[in-house]
Amino acid sequence: MSPRRQGRTQQCTAADARKRLRDAEAQLALAEVVGPDGSPAERKAAASCAVMAGIAAADAACCRALGERMRSQDHRDAIVLVRRVTPGGTSAARSLERLLGLKDQAQYGLEDVSGQKLDTAVRQARALIAFAADIVAR
Repeated sequence: MSPRRQGRTQQCTAADARKRLRDAEAQLALAEVVGPDGSPAERKAAASCAVMAGIAAADAACCRALGERMRSQDHRDAIVLVRRVTPGGTSAARSLERLLGLKDQAQYGLEDVSGQKLDTAVRQARALIAFAADIVAR
């Protein structure tokens, strides 16, 4: 994948990082309520929560490690910023990219989210939260 342009960022603090991590954990908790056997509408809502958890976790890690978070209109611009966080930014950026690939379908699409896609989204969100928790704990 070719590097994306870096969009607009916003300065943030360690306190902001802790708040965004709490936001991420709350979104993940909601996403985990629905399992793969939930109704189509429930799976879409849960997948949307998983995506939002991943975005909040990325913000938390970037705030703590870099002192800034992405504020671009395109959430994919955050992938470039997350990649700069060490250690673990490259892997976290891949998790964020996978989650963002589901964002449109989960939040705006007419197509259902399968149980397998929901499981994948929750797994990626968990990975991003674990990454962010490690960075924020520094």
